[in-house]
Amino acid sequence: MSEMCVEAGSPALETPFVKQMVVQLRAMDSYGTYDTWSDEKVLDPMILTKERRREIPVVGDPDEVVVARIKAFYNAVAVRVEQECSLMAVPMINLTHEGFGRALVMVGKLVVIDKALRDVHRFGFDSVEKLDTEAEKLVERAMATIGKFRAAAED
Repeated sequence: MSEMCVEAGSPALETPFVKQMVVQLRAMDSYGTYDTWSDEKVLDPMILTKERRREIPVVGDPDEVVVARIKAFYNAVAVRVEQECSLMAVPMINLTHEGFGRALVMVGKLVVIDKALRDVHRFGFDSVEKLDTEAEKLVERAMATIGKFRAAAED
């Protein structure tokens, strides 16, 4: 991944989810590597263009960096759900060493997001805009579920 795929000044960098995604990615950097990096550079590994996808084998096990990115993504989704409903949202990720599993986000006793994960070694999005769109779809669905079952979410 030599060439950056995230353009500086892109309006998508200013969306609530993308801002939270940057916060989550920076939070997992315990060595301070990202301290001098721009938001664009921090987000860049989340973007998998067709060219980048071609470089990744079809079959493979996820490494710890990819797993950390997945956790950061669902953490950011959970924060966005919290921001929208003012209730604590908790992400739970269960992955096998082969890259299959499930991502859940719970609010109270209510499962508001249940996403099957597969081939996570290829986890990424075509663009920052697509990253934001997909995440906000998850948040919208979660909010619809909370709206239907508010008592369980508050429990």
